[in-house]
Amino acid sequence: MKIAHVALWTRRLEELRAFYAKYFGAASGEKYVNAVKGFESYFLRFDGDASLEIIRSAQVTEPAVPDRIGWAHLAFGVADREAVRALTERMRRDGITVAGEPRQTGDGCYESVVLDPDGNRIEIVVG
Repeated sequence: MKIAHVALWTRRLEELRAFYAKYFGAASGEKYVNAVKGFESYFLRFDGDASLEIIRSAQVTEPAVPDRIGWAHLAFGVADREAVRALTERMRRDGITVAGEPRQTGDGCYESVVLDPDGNRIEIVVG
């Protein structure tokens, strides 16, 4: 069995779509709109089988509470340490918040942490 996709609520549908396409190479499917329910979504596909569904609904307006039980972050694997550093610096220059500088972690990964436009933690990782 494999994970088919993960989904992320947002109020910034187009901004999130552009973010994941620009920095992580996401290929976006067509926008799905259900006007009756006030629901919109995109499926973003990444190398391999990974997919992220970004969704917006008129009924979901409150952000998640930081540091809560539940999903902690989304991690994107890159080729090597230089790729971690280069992407982190590119994002910093573009005004993206770097929440964790590139570093070697205790569990053997080399990673940095950035925040997407909604403040979700995104790891850029090798290991």
